[in-house]
Amino acid sequence: QVQLVESGGGLVQVGGSLRLSCAASGRTFGSYGMGWFRQAPGNSREWVAAINRSGGTAYYADFVNGRFTISRDNRKNTVYLQMNSLKPEDTAVYYCAAEQRGQGSSYYGDYDYWGQGTKVTVSS
Repeated sequence: QVQLVESGGGLVQVGGSLRLSCAASGRTFGSYGMGWFRQAPGNSREWVAAINRSGGTAYYADFVNGRFTISRDNRKNTVYLQMNSLKPEDTAVYYCAAEQRGQGSSYYGDYDYWGQGTKVTVSS
């Protein structure tokens, strides 16, 4: 079992930056692929980025367009999402998730564990 706790959300102005963190419990963090998703009010959950178990391969949704970077530190059991050039449409609750295959995925159904989310609000 893996427990995930997100942090780092908040209110930021257009063009600003935030770094989200997701701390995982357990000694097997390094075997999991990790992903970030988001959900805006009235919208379905949307994939943002994913990273494989080693951190050597990362994937991004098209809308990211070079603005976000996913990374992980397996010594600290933590995955990060650095978000730059934020836009009002990035406003959402951001969730991290873990999947046991270790590859990372854009499909929410591949993930086995989810955090509670951290809210990001981008004001114009």
